[in-house]
Amino acid sequence: MKIIVGITGASGAVYARRLLDELALGEFELHGVFSKTGSEVMRYECNVSENDFPRASWHKSDDMFSEIASGSNAADCMVVVPCSVNTLSCIANGITNNLLQRAAYVTLKERRRLIVVPREMPFDTICLKNMLKLANAGATVMPASPAFYHSPQTIDDLVGYVVGKILDAMGIGNNVFPAWRKRD
Repeated sequence: MKIIVGITGASGAVYARRLLDELALGEFELHGVFSKTGSEVMRYECNVSENDFPRASWHKSDDMFSEIASGSNAADCMVVVPCSVNTLSCIANGITNNLLQRAAYVTLKERRRLIVVPREMPFDTICLKNMLKLANAGATVMPASPAFYHSPQTIDDLVGYVVGKILDAMGIGNNVFPAWRKRD
């Protein structure tokens, strides 16, 4: 399975970090691309860079000649996590100013699995309409909204819930968070 992880400048880089760590455990062809500020936010929030994820092939955001820019080399799945409202809006409206946006557009046009994980809130009407556009185009929109039924004890437990749901949406089995069970 060929997977692209796009990381934007929205707060919530911890979700991307954990997803990349989980995907590194599998036998996937991993590709990564940061938006212009995505790498800065990753360093600021997590104190890591693309060098900390050697299983992924990293592409420069301005490299429109990258293989992930082409529909003839489309990934099986792309996840944009965290997804800024700016990037979400560009993808929803077919705007491809950088490689991350282009790869997401290609994923949609080739009818492949695209998952966007908006982290900003609250959502205004414009953002909600753009989320609906993406959903109608075939994308899965998964706001980073952790659950609490599994009695999380740490921030990592909350992050794990969101990442586990992303992996579920990708069709990748996992045990990142416990399944819901009725308590006696």
